[in-house]
Amino acid sequence: MCSTVAKVSLAVLTGCWLGTPASAGVQVVARTETYAVAGETGAALVEAMDRQGPRHGFMTRAIAQTRYTVDWQIQVGQSDKGCRVVGATGTLNLTYTFPRVATPMKAALGARWKRFLAGVRKHEQTHGRIARDMVVAASKAAQGVTLATDPSCAGARREAKRRIDAVYARYEAMQVAFDAREHREGGPVERLVAALMRER
Repeated sequence: MCSTVAKVSLAVLTGCWLGTPASAGVQVVARTETYAVAGETGAALVEAMDRQGPRHGFMTRAIAQTRYTVDWQIQVGQSDKGCRVVGATGTLNLTYTFPRVATPMKAALGARWKRFLAGVRKHEQTHGRIARDMVVAASKAAQGVTLATDPSCAGARREAKRRIDAVYARYEAMQVAFDAREHREGGPVERLVAALMRER
């Protein structure tokens, strides 16, 4: 189980700075993908996920994954020679990938799988929530950037991007710390896998 951020794109809209209140926001577009696994035991399902799960780096695979990208619309306003960021809206594109059992299961295994998948979804949705919080914080950090001498608004755009990047770094550290807690020895992920593999 892991999270990745693939790209960030920035679009800038220029208008007149007339003292309009700054607007901040986040839009979330979420989609879910699945991959098929099969097995008659919990251990077989875990082995199938190890073989067929989404790639995590070059050599390993994850049980599930949260990928996201962010597209930004930055509105700048000009007044005399100055420039101000008057709005910053980020669109968070979330893609969750989960395993899906493609063959019939006996009742006991089906019940364990249901509990396992609920835990996996909770983990990945936490990654999604952290990503959403990141975009909200970055939006607030970018809006209101004001430079007294910046007729082309290039400086305001650079400063907005610098602030967004700083927020990203902080929240990506949170994503890594969350995974470290979840994947520690004896932690929630290990317990989920052990419960799935338990035959009684």
